[in-house]
Amino acid sequence: MAAQGSKKVIVAALAGNSLIAVTKFSAAAFTGSSAMFSEGIHSAVDTGNQALLLYGLKRAARPADARHPFGYGPEIYFWAFVVAILIFAVGAGVSFYEGVQKLLDPHPITDAYVNYIVLALAMVFEGAAWWVAYRAFKRGKGKLGYLKAIQVSKDPSIFTVLLEDTAAMAGLVVAFAGILLGQLLDIPELDGLASMVIGLILALAAVLLAYETKGLLIGEAADPALVQQLRGIVQGHKAVFRINELLTLHQGPQDLLVTVSVDFHPNLTADEVEAAITELEQRMKQTDGAVQRVFIEAQSWRAHQAGLRGAGT
Repeated sequence: MAAQGSKKVIVAALAGNSLIAVTKFSAAAFTGSSAMFSEGIHSAVDTGNQALLLYGLKRAARPADARHPFGYGPEIYFWAFVVAILIFAVGAGVSFYEGVQKLLDPHPITDAYVNYIVLALAMVFEGAAWWVAYRAFKRGKGKLGYLKAIQVSKDPSIFTVLLEDTAAMAGLVVAFAGILLGQLLDIPELDGLASMVIGLILALAAVLLAYETKGLLIGEAADPALVQQLRGIVQGHKAVFRINELLTLHQGPQDLLVTVSVDFHPNLTADEVEAAITELEQRMKQTDGAVQRVFIEAQSWRAHQAGLRGAGT
């Protein structure tokens, strides 16, 4: 997914959540609903998170310099991890706390119809933002299942917004059910219980997001299918005797570093080896737009193995 596509998804979610947050807080103040207040916190946190993701995309797009010769691509992974922490600490924490407070001091909701109207409108706006994120994610996932696609995705800005919006839709349903059942059964504690459930939903989303972005932050290889494709390009070249090692590392969603140690045929001249390296680099970059940097080392298999033993690997 290109950065422009990611930005479109985030902006759509940012616009929707900022409007929804104001509306939810207003309804919570008017009716005294804990579940609605939790939903307001949820939308406010999501709004801040999307602002952080936009900031991360801007920072990650900076060109490489002497201090960061491979660029700033991993910054988007850092800010996505910060988003996960905020969802857990602020969104889940405040929602759970608010629910406990309502259980300890239950009081009936006034003018509940206001909450129903706000929640219905929020479902429409949130659903629209969710649909934009879903379509973008679906285009990128191919034939993979949704959970597997999140696991292999290298663009956290897309699946972060999708997870946030999915949690938001689930939270809206829980809030609606808690307020409605609390009113029909005359059990105000159900409003507080709904707030606690919303907190648990946010906590689960935050843990999943943190787990996935942690892997990207510490460095993940390219998709195995792409690695195999790159390996086939190198191994299929007439100048290559064998591949000693091929390593990949994502520096960003569309910034893949590829390093290859190659044992070339011994009868090649230096000029022929240089020409083969240039051709291999061009072919690998043409294979996938994410391949930005390719480093090919000419080394005999024995020398490579000796180097590995010396390094203790």
